[in-house]
Amino acid sequence: MIEQYSFGNVVVNGVSYVNDIKIIQGNVISEWWRKRAHFVDVDDIQDILKSKPGILVLCKGSPGQMKSTEALREFLGKNNIELIEEKTSGAVKTFNRLFKQGKNVSAGFHLSC
Repeated sequence: MIEQYSFGNVVVNGVSYVNDIKIIQGNVISEWWRKRAHFVDVDDIQDILKSKPGILVLCKGSPGQMKSTEALREFLGKNNIELIEEKTSGAVKTFNRLFKQGKNVSAGFHLSC
């Protein structure tokens, strides 16, 4: 599904994206913005949460600056949604592996810092 990643750019199903994206049930939502740039909170991923994923992969950016909030981690735990947070290169591999295995996985990708 994710064919290529380089700093600030990701190619998904032949389409290049230069802004942060979310992937929900195999569909790309481009131009993902968060209320607090390098923090992901419950409000930032309501569309993902409505899809009821079993796994959420959060890409922390190349150097790993983006992080989930405590409130998000608590919410995911209470709703039995596994959270995987990794730097971009690892998150791409993890997402592709889980998606190919047919897992109910969604993701948020921070493409730069």
